[in-house]
Formats: sequence, C-alpha cells, structure tokens
Amino acid sequence: MKRVKSTEEILAMARSTISEESQAVQRLTAYLDEDFAAVVKLVYESEGRLVVTGVGKSAIIANKIVATLNSTGTPALFMHAADAIHGDLGMIRPCDVVLCISKSGNTPEIKILVPLIKRGGNKLVAMVSETNSYLADKSDYVLKATVEREACPNNLAPTSSTTAQLALGDALAVCLLDCRGFSQEDFAKYHPVGALGKKMYMRVNDLFSQANPPKVYPDTSIKDTILEISRKMLGATAVVDREDTLLGIITDGDLRRMLENFSDFSGLKAIDIMSKSPKTIKGGALAIKAFNMMEDFKITQLIVAEDEKYLGIIHMHDILREGIV
Repeated sequence: MKRVKSTEEILAMARSTISEESQAVQRLTAYLDEDFAAVVKLVYESEGRLVVTGVGKSAIIANKIVATLNSTGTPALFMHAADAIHGDLGMIRPCDVVLCISKSGNTPEIKILVPLIKRGGNKLVAMVSETNSYLADKSDYVLKATVEREACPNNLAPTSSTTAQLALGDALAVCLLDCRGFSQEDFAKYHPVGALGKKMYMRVNDLFSQANPPKVYPDTSIKDTILEISRKMLGATAVVDREDTLLGIITDGDLRRMLENFSDFSGLKAIDIMSKSPKTIKGGALAIKAFNMMEDFKITQLIVAEDEKYLGIIHMHDILREGIV
C-alpha cells in the first residue's frame, strides 16, 4: 500500500542502501585472484584495444569503464552486446581483448555473442556475479563481481551489482594506469581543457594579446601616459624606445606615487615616473608560472618580453578567466 514515508524512514532506507552497496564493494577484495592480475597483464601487453560490452544496466557501467580507461591511457571502446549481434561485431579487431559484463552471465544476447567472439580468436574476459554461468564457463578469464544481494528492498533492481561492476572496472583501470607509469603530465594530455591540463600546457602566449599592447615612449607626457593606461585597461603601460626595447613600466601605483611626490606634474614625462626594473616573463612560459610570480610579488600584471623586446602585458584576470587556478 502506498503512503508518504516519514523523514526518518526515508533516511533509514538511504543509509541502508549506501551501507549495503559499500559492503558489496568491500567484499570484492576477497574475490580478487590470479585471473584479475592476468587480465591486467593481458590488456597492458595487448597491441589492440579493450572492447567492453554488456546489455541493460551493465552496458551503462561498461560505457563508464571505457571512459575511465581511455582517459588514463588504455585504448578502449564500448560495444553494446545487442548491437554486436546485429552487425557491430565488426568493431572487434583480431588483436583486441573483449571484456563482457553481466550479472547473471546467462542472458540471451550473451549466449549468442560469446561463441562469435570465441570464433574470432579474441581473448574473452567475463566480469560476472554468477560464476557458475554460461559466460564464466566460456571465458578465458573471470573477474568476480559477486554480490550477495541487491540494495533494492525487493532484491531485484541492479544496485549493489552495478556498483560492484563499477568498482572492479575502476580497479582494472587504476592497475593499468600504474603499470603504464601514467603521470600528471600524461593525464593533462588527455584532459587539455581541465584545470590540470591548462596548468600543464597553457602558455603565456596563449593568453595575452599582442595586438596593439599598451606602450609609451620616455618623452611621452603624463597626460598621454594616463590615457594609454586607461584605453588599454590593463592597469599599466610599458615604456619602450623606438625599437620596442623595454625600458620600464608605469602602473596605477606609479601614478598614485607621482601625485604624492609632485605638486606640479605638468612638465613630467614617462621616464620621470617609470619603474626601471619591471618584472618580466617570456611568452613560452607556463601561464601558471606567471600567476605564481604575480602572487609572489603581489602584482596584477607582468611584462611579456623576449631578449628585452617588449611584446605585451599579461594580467592576472587573463589567467583567472581561463580557470587555471
């Protein structure tokens, strides 16, 4: 009979579900054996890909496992078991290893698919809860994703079983990652738009604008200097000679100090108030290095220069806007 559950009843069911699934995952450690280690070695040494297949909820888990493998350096692809027996079997190459995920190991699609995979000569790995099943019996290796019961009160909806499959797939991916010596740099290659990827690859040249950067000459008037800083909206301007050789920098702070130190600045030029040793960075430097320099020196912009040749200014906002930090 349907009725609105109390807050206490809802929370109790949630806690029971999480507890049941966490125990199912914990029990997997007892099921790890020589087959698991052999599969890691097999996939690592394979010249092909790991093709992961399944049906129903297991197919959804297979998709996630494939995503994790690809992002950590193990070439993998997903093949739905139902589609495989209707033409997608051609996705499998002779050197590929096939991982078939199923709770029961006895579904009709699996019973049709397995002989076709074996006929192709591919190594077949089962990830299965029921080890006394058709899939387990016909596979070269068995990864035991055994669960005692589902977290579902009716012991029907795939809950603990799919959580166990996911955890076992993560264990496989992490072991392969470790075998490959997969580093932060490698991870960044596969995640170039993530924060880590940007830290590892985004350069100063990628962020600052080289089109008409703010600059004045030593004899530029204070009024024109202020206008240049205002127009370019970077809070500073470089002071250069006629060949764009860097001579100094004038920031908003330099203008404030000018007002404090001079009662009459109508006759002053840029050279009179510039800082002669500006902090600089090369265009090929990592953007995160530029950010760290700004943090260390408590400034918000850096001059970009190569061999004293002025190229532009990178502002802290340029880096923050990219989500690098």
